[in-house]
Amino acid sequence: MKEYGLDLHGEMLLEEYCNKQALFEKLQSVVMDQLGKLVKQSGIEVNSMESRIKGEESLAGKLRRKGHKYNSLQDITDIFGARIITFYNEDVDRIASMAEVLFEIDWTNSVDKRRMHDFDSFGYNSLHYICRLPQSLYSDPEMPELNEIRFELQMRTALQHVWSAIQHDIGYKSEIETPLEYHRNLSRLAGMLELADNEFSRIRNAIADYRRRAQSLVQSGRLEEVPLDGDTFHSYLDKRPFDKLNHKIAAITQAELHEAPMRPYLAALRHMGMQTLGDVERLMRDNFDDAYQLALFQLGSTDIDILAETIGLQNLCIVHLLKTGGGKLALVQLFDTVNGKMPQNEFLASMVMEQASRLEFMNKSSE
Repeated sequence: MKEYGLDLHGEMLLEEYCNKQALFEKLQSVVMDQLGKLVKQSGIEVNSMESRIKGEESLAGKLRRKGHKYNSLQDITDIFGARIITFYNEDVDRIASMAEVLFEIDWTNSVDKRRMHDFDSFGYNSLHYICRLPQSLYSDPEMPELNEIRFELQMRTALQHVWSAIQHDIGYKSEIETPLEYHRNLSRLAGMLELADNEFSRIRNAIADYRRRAQSLVQSGRLEEVPLDGDTFHSYLDKRPFDKLNHKIAAITQAELHEAPMRPYLAALRHMGMQTLGDVERLMRDNFDDAYQLALFQLGSTDIDILAETIGLQNLCIVHLLKTGGGKLALVQLFDTVNGKMPQNEFLASMVMEQASRLEFMNKSSE
């Protein structure tokens, strides 16, 4: 052990720390394993999880400055520390609630630094819990002290972590007098980060509320009230609205239906002027029979035994475009949208035009 200029008490604590490295490493392994399981089970997406065991030199510096405060090594609560960085404020609180169930919390020494600032004060920090590993969670007869060591668990958002790193990098401390200009500028930046944190949470909650309302409207069949977008289209597809048409088409050749992504059709539907799920429902109702008749011409003389589940929606779009005078160019654009641009799309559009030319609705639209 190096010489650090410590008094006898400090040297004894540092020596004890060096002799217990294996104990702290075991605690780190167990705690991080339990926190990993906790986060995975919660479904919360975190920015990162990290931990560290305080180095010998760092602990010696702490003992040199304020070793008189510690009667024993167990009084030093940050030798081992873990940190979970989330994206949203409310996820900090959710993880904290779960940590309270997982560990024994020393409430006297735990602190929520997020709530320690006056209205005009400077600071932007995190939630700090001082914890113990309960025997009910994990115990090792060969390391009974494992359940006695207190450790620090920090929980903060990514923006709080950024601010903390910036503070550390520039060596800024709010209690140290600095030129007013720097103090004011840093305070303004801290306020902007805090506002951004709150806004991210507010926007996420608003989007979640919108999705819940949209799903409720879809489930209740009030499709005219539901705007057509990625979320609502996904909810609509969960109801499998095109199954009846798909199965009727598949029966032409006794084909099997295979799953295929319908998401590309969202852009096509919106390009066709569909603005609500009610518009999509009308598309199907008004063109169901003609889409089936088109499939008869497409499949009637073939032995195709596998069809994509997009066949019904594809034919609905084709019929709608042809009924509204879109012609070959509109079909090429449709195929470019759902299949990606490729030379074959023009040939496919020509073939569909030929098949559709014999259908009754084409003759009606040309009159």
